[in-house]
Amino acid sequence: MQRRTFLAASVAMTATAAARPGFAFAETNPVIAPYTGPFGGVPHFDKVKVADFTPALEAAMAENDAQIAAIVANKAKPTFDTVIAPLEDAGRALGRAYRYYGVWSSNLSSPEFQAVEGEMDPKLAAYQDKINQNAALFAKVEAVYNSPDKAKLTPEQQRVTWVWYDGFVRSGAKLSPDAKKRVAAINEELAGLYTQFNKNLLADESTYIELSNADLEGLPAPLIDGARASAKAKGLDGKAIIVNTRSSVDPYLTYSPVRATREKVWKAFVGRGDNGGATDNNAIISKILKLRVERAKLLGYPTHAHWRLENAMAKTPERAMELMEAVWTPAVAAVKRDVADMQAIIDAEKGGFKLAPWDYRFYAEKVRKAKYDLDLNEVKPYLELNNMREAMFFAANKLHGFEFKPVTGVPVFHPDVKVWEVTRKGQHVGLWYFDPFAREGKRSGAWMTDYRTQETFKGKITTLVSNNCNYIQAGEGKPVLISWDDAETMFHEFGHAIHGLCSEVVYPSVSGTNVARDYVEFPSQLNEKWLTTPEVMEKYIIHYETKKPIPKELVDKIEKAGTFNQGFITVEYLASALIDMKLHLAGDVTIDPDKFEREELAKLGMPEEIVMRHRTPQFGHVFSSDGYSAGYYSYLWSDTLTADCWEAFVDAGSAYDRPTADRLYATIMSQGNRKDPAQQYRDFRGRDPQIGALMRSRGFPDKA
Repeated sequence: MQRRTFLAASVAMTATAAARPGFAFAETNPVIAPYTGPFGGVPHFDKVKVADFTPALEAAMAENDAQIAAIVANKAKPTFDTVIAPLEDAGRALGRAYRYYGVWSSNLSSPEFQAVEGEMDPKLAAYQDKINQNAALFAKVEAVYNSPDKAKLTPEQQRVTWVWYDGFVRSGAKLSPDAKKRVAAINEELAGLYTQFNKNLLADESTYIELSNADLEGLPAPLIDGARASAKAKGLDGKAIIVNTRSSVDPYLTYSPVRATREKVWKAFVGRGDNGGATDNNAIISKILKLRVERAKLLGYPTHAHWRLENAMAKTPERAMELMEAVWTPAVAAVKRDVADMQAIIDAEKGGFKLAPWDYRFYAEKVRKAKYDLDLNEVKPYLELNNMREAMFFAANKLHGFEFKPVTGVPVFHPDVKVWEVTRKGQHVGLWYFDPFAREGKRSGAWMTDYRTQETFKGKITTLVSNNCNYIQAGEGKPVLISWDDAETMFHEFGHAIHGLCSEVVYPSVSGTNVARDYVEFPSQLNEKWLTTPEVMEKYIIHYETKKPIPKELVDKIEKAGTFNQGFITVEYLASALIDMKLHLAGDVTIDPDKFEREELAKLGMPEEIVMRHRTPQFGHVFSSDGYSAGYYSYLWSDTLTADCWEAFVDAGSAYDRPTADRLYATIMSQGNRKDPAQQYRDFRGRDPQIGALMRSRGFPDKA
């Protein structure tokens, strides 16, 4: 999901409601003003200016201070109603401000806004620590948590109480004054380093490689159109460029027969953040790692990884490593088999070279064609962006009963963004915002975020969710055709949105996707499965010109090749996940990121024809915030759940089996974090997940 997190896990100041009476500034500054308009209120995206952020954040922090002070000053016995409930309601204006701040950081990151981030990120980190280390406030939370009366609370109230207590403790509430001071200083310094890491990465991703006419030879027409459209967007009319982001680079590496230019494009992409210049991230990463291990030790943990995983499903780094290592060996073996097939093609063509990383995608497609008579470029005309969006709507309707209706007049932060109202059983559920295209100032990748989470604590509040992608716009009047990988990504990120829309909880801190990092990817990865269901393929995977559905023989080829290239996909990902974990298990040592990456990959037996999906100097999941730090393994952990869960639908005989879908909704999708994730899964499956389904889904030997 890769959402940037501004609030520590202990403070759930995220829902939206009116600011307290007398907070007059909120009426004039759109960043903290209550949402207004239809659908229970919507963000004022059309009114926000960069100059609004600093005064808004400062005012919202002051308001939250007053709310916290009132909780602390209350002389009544500490109870859920006098402590936890008021905390759930505190910081509403600050929550709104954080959401706007995140939108601008991820989507509209101009130099002007980056200057605001440089000033405010350390201040916001310091403010968060001020709350987390408020001894009088924690004493009240602890009293509620330890009270025998806690047993009288509803299960959700007990879970909410634990969330607050656990968050405070993990943030250092029980430390000595000196240790608290040092933790706060570390967090403030880390915030500044994260901001600089992001700034450097965005700068490198804003570069591009200009293509000659010879570099365009052999490319599919839609890819040429996209390269020309990207050039036009940068004022380079008549030219063609590859922007230094995955959505632009990967298709070129897959389809360009010009090996020298493939190498040039590949090297620019894998070198992001690792260029030795002003945007090099290696020194920043080294500092981040040192600060993280120091903080972990102050908090009582041997490493940052142990701290991060304690409240995850995995619980310990050792369990996460055990899963990754179980999958690594068969994945590497699969890569070696595929590399042999690719090298055989190169030799048969008298290429005279050994397969290199910039060749891998290009020759993998040749092997796919040779083995399965499948050219994924033949599939692309059937993957028109708007049709894929409607396919997602269709699957969500059949599974969960959601209906989507486009709406106009709702403010958006960019003209590319469109909005749909979501209903279920005739009742309004929320809004879905879709921002599909790459542009200057927008970070790469795809993600889900929310502008408001569902709750019923202070009346019925519905959710506002957004999916943001980086597809390349085609020329004027031409359809946007995406790759098969892009289509899977759309379904994945939409799965996060559906998880948020399904939420049926009372309290905001346990709403929607506010769950353990290694569980949150499970509903999204599961949603990818519905892309290939016959109902979707027949109705929505249709040719953009003829409007005819994808031919059955092509579908059969896709199914037959279903486990092809899983070695590459798994190794590319797992290399990143393993290096992430090893970096954060290394302890209190000074790390040279490049050297560490190189040496540890060699120990793992990393195939030389592949690089990590996210090399260390560009690993935004891990170094743009604490977000996925020591947690990139989460995708594999969640995929274990996904594969096992999917087999429940397979066993039921249909991807849309009504009893199974209803059980999924009731036990998992609607639960948020009101119940322990492991128990949610047991409620659905009747047992813990098993690794066998994961191995089978990837075509690896079944170790179950």
